Amino acid sequence: MYFFQKENRNRYFHSSRLTAEHLNFQHVIMPPSALDQLSRLNITYPMLFKLTNKNSDRMTHCGVLEFVADEGICYLPHWMMQNLLLEEGGLVQVESVNLMVATYSKFQPQSPDFLDITNPKAVLENALRNFACLTTGDVIAINYNEKIYELRVMETKPDKAVSIIECDMNVDFDAPLGYKEPERRPPHQEEPTEEEGDPSSYADMDMGFRAFTGSGNRLDGKTKGIEPSPAPLAPSDIKRGIPNYDFKVGRITFIRNSRPQPRKIVDDDDAMNRFIAFSGQGQSLRKKGRKP
Repeated sequence: MYFFQKENRNRYFHSSRLTAEHLNFQHVIMPPSALDQLSRLNITYPMLFKLTNKNSDRMTHCGVLEFVADEGICYLPHWMMQNLLLEEGGLVQVESVNLMVATYSKFQPQSPDFLDITNPKAVLENALRNFACLTTGDVIAINYNEKIYELRVMETKPDKAVSIIECDMNVDFDAPLGYKEPERRPPHQEEPTEEEGDPSSYADMDMGFRAFTGSGNRLDGKTKGIEPSPAPLAPSDIKRGIPNYDFKVGRITFIRNSRPQPRKIVDDDDAMNRFIAFSGQGQSLRKKGRKP
């Protein structure tokens, strides 16, 4: 059994797994004797530790949650034990370390299901509040909407192991493991057929909403003189628009009247009866040729 010393600050414990409620945490629970030894050393706060499995040569970093474990036992989350390839009851080395503050990190989801989250950065930011540090190569697990998502830490800056306590860190995502981009199909352009130019082909076309459709009902119950209003459209009444062959990109043309209005032919009789303003003769109260 080794203790925290000034030279290496390490100690060995028997590992044990935490419950499922500590899934989103990256903290371990250590015995009170470890706190007694650490308080006598010149260490920085918050306390950060390096966990090493000598049998598999795997290591990770974490913080401490409480010092309430049984003597000689260290409780770890299950996903941390998987990163260390550590079985329950195995021997783990705990070493006090100082880590640099993180500035950048990159994650790779281990399943394409992570793309179903509406705002993955916000979910990850909320989950990392329970983490103390990140180690390149680790696979962290977060719980969101009663579903567990695993993310691999692909890159961290400025070091391979960084502290994320009270830091401003840029986060980036890599393509999920097993993700395949959808194939892009070129748009298929169909050539116009001869039936498109035939007005009879529009007979079965849905004309959309037409106001005041239907037929009326008389109070006496007779159906004489009742016709549907408005009258149904004939295929010849349906006319297609004429394309603007002079169209230019960046230019908008406003067409006020699509058809020129025919000029009315005025007859000679109508010209004579045309209204003329201030026409006619005036009347005087005095008679001409009579002196007062």
